[in-house]
This record gives sequence, structure tokens and C-alpha cells, in this order.
Amino acid sequence: MAGGQERILRRRIKSVQSTRKITKAMELIAASQIARSQARIVANRPYRNGMRRIIVEAALGDPAGAAKLLVTPEKVDTAIVVVITGDRGLSGAYNSASMRAGERLIRKLNDEGTAVRLYCIGKKAGAFFRFRGLDVAQSFAGFSDRPTFSDARVVASAVAAPFIDGEAQQVLLVSTRFLSAATQAVEIEQLLPLSVPALPVDTAPKPLKGYTEFEPEVEKLLTSLAPRALESEIFSALLEGAASFHVSQQRAMAAATDNADELGQTLSRIMNRARQDSITTEIMEIVSGAEALRSGK
Repeated sequence: MAGGQERILRRRIKSVQSTRKITKAMELIAASQIARSQARIVANRPYRNGMRRIIVEAALGDPAGAAKLLVTPEKVDTAIVVVITGDRGLSGAYNSASMRAGERLIRKLNDEGTAVRLYCIGKKAGAFFRFRGLDVAQSFAGFSDRPTFSDARVVASAVAAPFIDGEAQQVLLVSTRFLSAATQAVEIEQLLPLSVPALPVDTAPKPLKGYTEFEPEVEKLLTSLAPRALESEIFSALLEGAASFHVSQQRAMAAATDNADELGQTLSRIMNRARQDSITTEIMEIVSGAEALRSGK
């Protein structure tokens, strides 16, 4: 085996081993973040369910008053689409699934004659849609891994302003829902007008009996609750997106580590086989030379 080829193989093996160290470290870091992200989702769930319960009870108590803020108008001239992705890649299909779903939604709305105002959360979404030639009204980045409620409040304020001013009639959210450590799914949710959410069976309120009076009246109550409900839903989506990102990255890095191990073993076998062939050739040359000298004598 030529010395140059052996050096090339050694260099490739060393490169693969270095890459494996990086992917293994990223896998362990992502795995350590999964439990923390799940704990934050569980901690936020009572507040989210409580906010949803109030909206459902108000809608059940006075359907006519709630209809003004809960019913989507028949004609939507402008819709706001919020797409949540990560700030970093190397996470399998997490980013691409949300971006593709957002792109399909925008295309569908445009085909229906609805103008779209796009808001992106995460560097990947902003770069993706700008590359596609779509205008991004505003992009948020830097908190996709560990979002805080203040981050959700900033996003909710920016998204709600055009809706309150009448510039948009609908707000839609595209995000990845964390169903379990093994299952994550991209979902499209309507944030505004407020939608009557589905609550767990054990927390869902029963229809109110008799005469119920709300103070303030339902319409004013929902108007004051709308910004808080919007913040709650966006914060929940950010938490579930962060957990989904860490799970996807852990899987992707585990697969990359396994591939690096397999490639390293393959390259080592190739180099060992080539060295063995080279040694055998050299031995044959020495034996042939000795035989030639013996015959000459």
C-alpha cells in the first residue's frame, strides 16, 4: 500500500473520530435538556388549562356575547401566520417540518384570496422564507432553546397589534406539539379570534345551569382576557417547540454518532486490509529475490 494512501485513510479516520466526539457531546447535551423542557411544560399546564377554562365558561354562559370574539369572520382579507422553529439546525426534521407546513398554509391562504403577514420565531424560519422570496413582517430569535414568558409576551404584543387595529382578521400559529418523548406533530392553531379549546375530560367545565351573570360582561371579559390567552398559548407553543427540538436533536446526533462509528470501522478495515496486502506483497518480493539469488549461485 502506498504511503500516500495510508496517510489519507489515517486522516479520514481521525476526522471521523473527531466528528464522533462532537456528535456524542451534542447528543448528551440535548438529552440533558429534554427532562428540563418536559418539566417546564408540566409546570405551565395548570395556568394554560385555567386560562382555557375561563374562556370556555364565558362562552357557555353567554354565547351571544362571546360570539363577537370567538367567531372567525366569513371573509378574511388578511391573516397573520406565526411559524415557530429553532435557532439552530442538526435537529432532524424539526425545522423543515414546521417550515414546510407554514409554506403550505401560506400558499393555501393566497389561493383563497387572503393576504398573509408572516411572523417568524427562530433563525431558521426567517432565513427559509426570505430565501423563498416571502416578506417577513418581523422575525424573533435567540430564545427558542429556553423561552421565557417575557419572550412570549413580546411576540404576542407584536402579533396582536395588527389584529386589534383591524389590519388582520385572523392569527394562525404553526408549531410542533410535544405529545410525548416519542411523538411530536406539527399543528396549525388559530390564536385570534379566540377559539373555544378542547379541555381534558377531568378539567372540562359542565354547561352552566340556571341564570349566570358575569362581571364585567362576557364581551368585555374576553376582550381583557384575549391578550393574556394569546401570551399563554404562544408560551406553551414555545415550550413544546423547545422540547421537540431537543428530542429531535438527540435522535439526530445519536444517529450521527452511530454512523461515525460504522464509518470508522469500515475505514479501519480498509486500511488494515490494504496494509496486509502490502506486507504480503513485500514478503513475496523478498522471497522471490532470495530465490533468484539462490538460483544464480
